[in-house]
Amino acid sequence: MQKLSVNGERLKQTLQAFAEIGRTEGGGVTRLALTEEDKRARDYFCQCCREWGMDVKVDDLGNIYATLAGTEEIPPIVVGSHLDTVKKGGRFDGVLGVVCGLEIARTLVEHDIKLRVPYTVVNFTNEEGARFEPSMMASGILSGKFDKEQMMAKRDAEQISFAEALKAIGYAGDEGERLKQASALIELHIEQGPVLEREGRSIGVVESVLGMVCYEIEVLGESNHAGTTPMNMRRDALFAANRILSEARRRLAPLDDRLVFTMGRFNVYPNVHTVIPNRVVFTIESRHKDPRVIRRVEEVIRGLGATDTEGCEIRIRKLWDRKTVFFDEALVDRMEKVTKDLGYSYRRMDSGAGHDAQFMASYVPAAMVFVPSRKGKSHCEEEFTPYEDCEKGANVVLNTVLQLQREL
Repeated sequence: MQKLSVNGERLKQTLQAFAEIGRTEGGGVTRLALTEEDKRARDYFCQCCREWGMDVKVDDLGNIYATLAGTEEIPPIVVGSHLDTVKKGGRFDGVLGVVCGLEIARTLVEHDIKLRVPYTVVNFTNEEGARFEPSMMASGILSGKFDKEQMMAKRDAEQISFAEALKAIGYAGDEGERLKQASALIELHIEQGPVLEREGRSIGVVESVLGMVCYEIEVLGESNHAGTTPMNMRRDALFAANRILSEARRRLAPLDDRLVFTMGRFNVYPNVHTVIPNRVVFTIESRHKDPRVIRRVEEVIRGLGATDTEGCEIRIRKLWDRKTVFFDEALVDRMEKVTKDLGYSYRRMDSGAGHDAQFMASYVPAAMVFVPSRKGKSHCEEEFTPYEDCEKGANVVLNTVLQLQREL
């Protein structure tokens, strides 16, 4: 296999340039979707693409597509991710995939490689959902998961709508520019977990995005004075909730060693230190690849209603779920072979976090590549991935793109 490498130093410098847009005092980045910082990042991305001869288009959702033309009318090979971040997020989440796509384009132009298949770099709008919920909004609309009118009406904390913010930064484009077909879509992303670093591997070849389920549990008791009500005469919703949590952990933990579950939201009412809590609301979220394990999780959660709560009422409500998304098998196998040929250490793995590629996989052949996250940290200012691993990840994607150019 002919092997080609990206310019690692240029990749690093471009990542550092984007990290200055919305830089925080702690060395992270705050670049919420459709803010002035997001506009500056978008402008810089478009500038870089045009400097290397790419044709830049924007669709009605603000997605940006920068394309190198091919000689044949074949759906493009697409590489990319997102430029928006969470508040006080990191320097690699999302932007690495976009910069990888840009650096591959630079490498193709620099080596005067004639493309049969068009090559497109994409920046998806509002992947994080940190300003406008839900996350992965634009890719969700593209794939038919979300309704455009409903999403355009979503408002941030200042009651600015998504549509208003998109127009304000000048990135409300044409619906006709939407990505409708692709020969392949590849997203390079940081792992956002500790596995690759712990195992000393540089590359994660991603097979799927895990299925998940989320339930809300409400416990109803009775408020009374904290100093005058004997313990044996109380209906304390917080004590009852604690018992339910303990029971849930005891019963979920043995189901499978790859199962993860989280009690992530927890609210106590009236939340006054002199008043016995009369109401507690919390969530239990769980993720696993195998739908049979998820079904067992749901059985456990629904069975928590039988927990002894000393007179408190338990209400259990399913909030939402998603099925495991499996990436294109042939594309995943191809990337694994490229990784082997390049001599990089790797493992096949699954993603516990959601990504734009999972929505896009519903109508284009899609796959993902992970690179290590130091100490597994992400969505924080401490987020870091060694630049040499960023380069290796980009090389895997580059050489996969070159193979696809020859073989499609």
